[in-house]
Amino acid sequence: MSGVELVDIGANLLNRQFRNDLDAVLARATSAGLGHIMVTATSVADSAAAIELCRGHADLSCTVGVHPHDAAKTLATGGDWVARLRALAGQEPVCAIGEAGLDFHRNFSPPADQRTVFDAQVRLAAELGLPLFVHDRDSGGAVHDALMNQAGQLNGVVIHCFTGDEGDLKRYLAAGFHIGVTGWVCDRRRGERLRGLVPQIPLDRLLIETDAPFLLPHGAASPTADTRRNEPCLLPFIARYVAELLGMPASELGRQTAANARRLFGLSGDLRNQ
Repeated sequence: MSGVELVDIGANLLNRQFRNDLDAVLARATSAGLGHIMVTATSVADSAAAIELCRGHADLSCTVGVHPHDAAKTLATGGDWVARLRALAGQEPVCAIGEAGLDFHRNFSPPADQRTVFDAQVRLAAELGLPLFVHDRDSGGAVHDALMNQAGQLNGVVIHCFTGDEGDLKRYLAAGFHIGVTGWVCDRRRGERLRGLVPQIPLDRLLIETDAPFLLPHGAASPTADTRRNEPCLLPFIARYVAELLGMPASELGRQTAANARRLFGLSGDLRNQ
């Protein structure tokens, strides 16, 4: 995919797995041809740290938000966490609210707490005119319903790391949302359903992401001795895999998904031009 820019819309670069070699991780992303990486935040503290990481890097932007796993902890801290997110969201590197949503697969936070925190972030995104970076795992349509409560007020939504069924996909597409595809699609067992659904995603609504350091694509070799760690430099592997499912050149898939990401999130900067 020489000469083709790629955009990774979701990488957890604040994860402790990158603590000792983040510069090398970014260098490998540069060599792999990535043009931009969005750093995913999962808590209020993470959001502030993501902004600091992105400062001075036109090739990096970030989300600010609270992951459903962190919902209970966020509510337990007291204080106006929404006001803190609002203040952080006004800073230059921020391109979306999230990672926000519901995860009823693991329920690390009680569902009621997840709903409270998610609803607040949906309202905040509508208030600020920022896109939403959304997590939906086994919500049974609850994520869709919460988003539709602000129908017409939201300035773009991506369902990050989509793993739902055909009904979920059709509802999200009918609402005008974007769909993020990760290395989950490469998994021989878990990715089977998603492989059948990818061709139903309109090209102008398709985004690709690594969700690094998680979800190392099946068949891709980790570039370090940690054979289970995923990195942004493996995004071309995902792009080629998805392009094959769609019967199109990987270079065309890369250009289209990068254009989609830049349009949705207002991204600028290119790792290769720093």
